[in-house]
Amino acid sequence: MEELRRIAHDVMLKRGLLPDFSPGAVAEATKLVPAPMPSDAAVRDLRGLLWASIDNDDSRDLDQLSVAEPMSVGSVKILVAVADVDAVVKEGTAVDGHAAMNTTSVYTAAEIFPMLPERLSTNVTSLAEGQERLAIVVEMTVAADGMVTASDLYRAMVVNHAKLAYNGVAAWLEGNAAAPPGLAAVTGLDEQLRIQDRVAQALKRVRHARGALQLETPEARAVFDDGALTDLRPDPKNRAKELIEDFMIAANGVTARFLAGRGFPSLRRVLGAPKRWDRIVALAAQSGGRLPATPDAAALDAFLIERRTADPVTFPDVSLAVVKLLGSGEYALDVPGQPSPGHFGLAVKDYEHSTAPNRRFPDLITQRLLKAALAAQPSPYGNDELANLARHCTEQEDNATKVERQVAKSAAAQLLQSRIGSQFDAMVTGASDKGTWVRIAAPAAEGRVVRGFDGVDVGDRVRVQLVHTDVTRGFIDFALVRHGS
Repeated sequence: MEELRRIAHDVMLKRGLLPDFSPGAVAEATKLVPAPMPSDAAVRDLRGLLWASIDNDDSRDLDQLSVAEPMSVGSVKILVAVADVDAVVKEGTAVDGHAAMNTTSVYTAAEIFPMLPERLSTNVTSLAEGQERLAIVVEMTVAADGMVTASDLYRAMVVNHAKLAYNGVAAWLEGNAAAPPGLAAVTGLDEQLRIQDRVAQALKRVRHARGALQLETPEARAVFDDGALTDLRPDPKNRAKELIEDFMIAANGVTARFLAGRGFPSLRRVLGAPKRWDRIVALAAQSGGRLPATPDAAALDAFLIERRTADPVTFPDVSLAVVKLLGSGEYALDVPGQPSPGHFGLAVKDYEHSTAPNRRFPDLITQRLLKAALAAQPSPYGNDELANLARHCTEQEDNATKVERQVAKSAAAQLLQSRIGSQFDAMVTGASDKGTWVRIAAPAAEGRVVRGFDGVDVGDRVRVQLVHTDVTRGFIDFALVRHGS
């Protein structure tokens, strides 16, 4: 474990990220306290609503809560409360400077490097259970068919009445387990979550009808036993994760339109049409599918649905290949009245990150823009400044992803170092002039093909043999045994 921690720190520095907070930021954080209920009449008191959070089992940096209010004719008002981090972390402070440098929390198999000091992200600025906290509330009226028919955005004081976890809530929603203790202890919360689940499913149906891609690419989670790494296991989606995902996508869309409607520039999250669409077409053809010659999200989603139904076991591999070929999203300046590329994978035009300000700096920027718009004040950021922030946040997010991947490779190399010579079924996840990479399932790991890689491409299934590992550098080297598992 110590070896992986050392590697993680070294890689953070190599990628231009700060693994530790400065003494000034640490000292500053010790003095910060939760923001009190302001006297401003525009801040609503919503502490009495049945708010609850759903996150990972071990998460303490809670960014959002949700609650549902049934209305007439099948409509439901969904409220999403986002932690008002800006009420505590002010622009230009030492803590803000660290967040602006890294721009994101970095989650590695060895250690979490939070964007904000833990005293803040897991306490003072977290929507922790039983604590009164200021929040930005996104209000959405969702009709029975899943269409958002009205929306609003305002500040409020809220209380989290139950800290729930994805796996427990999902098992209960799917009828595979009893209600988790935290859910069962709060009267009426069970019906609340069933309503929220029903609305989330309706929202998802609308998005997928528009071409949103149904992908399944579970990240590997490190498994430890008495401090020793024992496995890297996929952490798949479930019903509770989808509930939160659907609400966050909808809330981010409302936020983007709210700022545009008030003439504010903002940081949009965009993903253009894939540049390697021809390879996606070829990948579909290998499975008997047909896609048009030009990028078409709805056609691609129909293919993905067919593959999930036909072969659910290998569908995550197909999803991963498509994700690699789609490319990475990025942040971009959006100026009202000018065209926006939207997000190809989500099939939405208006989208920005706003629901995780404890973990992502773009969300904190968005929060400051929102509060200025609500107060009828000028934008705190100029267009040129936002354009520069968009580039910086995109670069640092890419660096953070590289850190997470490299530490995951070091962890996998540590697990595999005693298995030199073993063979594995694998899928090609990268193929370019820079090299060819494959992914194996047990343990979940990615490595480079150093021999026999000619003629393979992303999405191909192959048989490989492990020939070398280097834990420090995160190298896992394979030789191709045959093309086709």
